Amino acid sequence: MSSDKSQERVASPREGLLSSVFRSRLRTKFLLSLLFIITALITATLFIVRNRVKLRVRDQIYEELRNSVVTFRNFQREREVTLTRSAALLANLPHVKALMTTRHEPTIQDGSTDFWRQIGSDLFVLADRGGKVMALHSATGDFARNTAQEFLTRSLRKGESRDWWYGNGHLCEVFIQPIYFGSPADNSLLGILAVGYEADERVAADVGRMASSQVVFRYGKAIVVSTLPPAQQAELARRDELLPPLNALGPEDIQLGDERFLSTSVELAPGSEPAVSMRVLKSYDKATLFLESLNRLLLGVGLAAVLAGCALFYLISLTFTEPLEQLVAGVRALEQGDFHYPLAPRGRDEVSELTGAFDRMRQNLQRTQQELLRSVRLATIGRMASMISHDLRHPLTAILAYSEFLSEGNLDEQQRKDLYQEVRLAVNRMNELIASLLEFSRGREALRLNYGSLEETIQRAVSTVQARPEFRGIAVQVLKEGSSMAWFDPQKLERALVNLLLNACEAVTVHSGKILLSTRQTPEGVEIRVADNGLGIPGPIRETVFQPFVSYGKEKGTGLGLSIVHKIIKEHGGDLSVETTSQEGTVFKLTLPLATPAER
Repeated sequence: MSSDKSQERVASPREGLLSSVFRSRLRTKFLLSLLFIITALITATLFIVRNRVKLRVRDQIYEELRNSVVTFRNFQREREVTLTRSAALLANLPHVKALMTTRHEPTIQDGSTDFWRQIGSDLFVLADRGGKVMALHSATGDFARNTAQEFLTRSLRKGESRDWWYGNGHLCEVFIQPIYFGSPADNSLLGILAVGYEADERVAADVGRMASSQVVFRYGKAIVVSTLPPAQQAELARRDELLPPLNALGPEDIQLGDERFLSTSVELAPGSEPAVSMRVLKSYDKATLFLESLNRLLLGVGLAAVLAGCALFYLISLTFTEPLEQLVAGVRALEQGDFHYPLAPRGRDEVSELTGAFDRMRQNLQRTQQELLRSVRLATIGRMASMISHDLRHPLTAILAYSEFLSEGNLDEQQRKDLYQEVRLAVNRMNELIASLLEFSRGREALRLNYGSLEETIQRAVSTVQARPEFRGIAVQVLKEGSSMAWFDPQKLERALVNLLLNACEAVTVHSGKILLSTRQTPEGVEIRVADNGLGIPGPIRETVFQPFVSYGKEKGTGLGLSIVHKIIKEHGGDLSVETTSQEGTVFKLTLPLATPAER
C-alpha cells in the first residue's frame, strides 16, 4: 500500500510536467501553423500577382520596343533622304567640280576645307575618278586616311551610295555621290564625294530620348557608343563576346548588373560584314517599380502580423529562456578568460542547478589556474637563477684568480698584459650574458627600419665573430645571389646574425670548421642561410631549439642566442627556421620581408 501511495505521489507531479510540456508544444505548433499559413498566403498572392503583372508589363515593353524600332526606321529613312540630297547638291556645285579638275592632292585638300565647314559633316572625303582619296576632313581629327581609303574602295566595289565606315572608334554613316563634269548624262566622271555623319553620344542620346530606352550602336561585336552607364556597357560587351548575336526579330531578356532589360536589335546596314546594328534596351525593373511597391505593401502587412505573433510568443517564452541565455553568456565569458561574469541562479529548476554547478566549476578552475601560474613562475625564476648563477660563476672565478695573480709583484709587463686580457675577456662574457638577458626580457620594441643592402651588416657580423681569438681558424664564406635590398634595423639584424654565426662556430671544430652565409632574393623577401659542417642539432633539443634557456653540450652556452634571433626576426615580420640538420651539418634559414610592417 505504501508503495502504491508513493507511486501516486510521484505520478502526480510527473503528469503535471507532461501536461505542461504538451501545452507548450501545442502553443508552439499553433504559432508555427500561424506563421506557415500567413507566409503561404503572402507568397501565393505575391507569386500570382507578380507573374500576371510581369507578363502584362513584358507585353507592353515589347510593344514599346517595336514602336521605337518603327519610329527609328522612319526617322532614319527621312534622315538618309535629306543627307543624300545634301551630298548630291554639294557634288553639283561648280566650285567643287572646278576643284576636282586640278587633280592636285594638296590643292584639293586645302580647297575643300570651306566646303566641309559649310556642310557641317563629321567626315568629308574627296577622291579622284579612280577612287583614290585626295582630301580628308574629320571633325574628330583622328579618322585615318588609309581607313577612309579602305572603306571607300569597299563601298565603290559594292556599288553602294550609302554605307557605314568605322575607324579609330568612330562609326559614321557615309553618303557617296559621284562628281561629273557637266551633266550626269554625259557620264564624264571627275571624282567622288563622300559625306559622313558620326553616330556619337549626341545621336545616341537623341535616339534614346525618342525611344525612351537605352541605345547601343555596335560595329560587329564592338560597342561604339551607348547611353548605358560604363559598368553596364562593359558587362554587355563581355556578354556579347561570349554569346552569339541577338535575334533581330524578337526580344530577349538581359541582366546587366542589378538591372534587367528587354532588348531587341536593328540592323543598320543589312548584309554588311561586319554587321552594323543598333540595340534598344528597355529597363524591365523601372517598368515594374509599382509591382515592387505592391510587393512591399503585402510583405509589410504579412510581416506585421508575423512580428506581432512573435512578440507575444517571445514575451511568454522569455521567462523560460532568460536563465539559459545567462548561462550561455557565462560560458562565453569563461572562454574569453573572464572568471567574474555575474551568474545568479534563480529557482530550483534544472537550469538553476546547472548554473550553480557551472559557477562552482568556474571557481575551482580559477583557483587551479592561479596555482599553476604561480608554480610556473617559480619554476621559471628558479631555472633562470640557476642558469645565471652557473654562467656567471665561471667568469667571476677567472676574474678573482687573475686579480690575485696581478697582485703579485714578481710579474713582468707581458705577464701583466696577458692577465689583463684574460680579465677583460671574462668581463666581456659577463656583459654578453647580461645583454642577452636584457634583450630577451624586453617587450616588443619599435624598429629603426632602413631600406638598403644587407651586405654591410653581414660583413660587420662576420668581422665581429672572426675577431674572437677562439674562432679565427674557422673559415666563413659569404655568397650573394641577386639583390639583397630590404627593410631592416641594422643593429638588431647584426645582433641576430652574430648570434647565428656564434652558434655555428660553437657547433664546428676549429681547424676543419666551415661556415657558409648566403643571401638570395625571392618574391617573399630576402632569404639568409647560415650553414655549418658540424654534427647537427642534438635530438633532445631539436623541437625546442628556439625556446629560452635551451642549450646542449656547450660549456659557455646560455640558451638565449637563438631565442633572441627568433625574437628579432619576428619583430621584423620575417621567419626563422631550421631548414636541415644532420651529422653533415645544419642550415638555419631566416626570411626578411620586402615590405615594411606598416605596408603589410
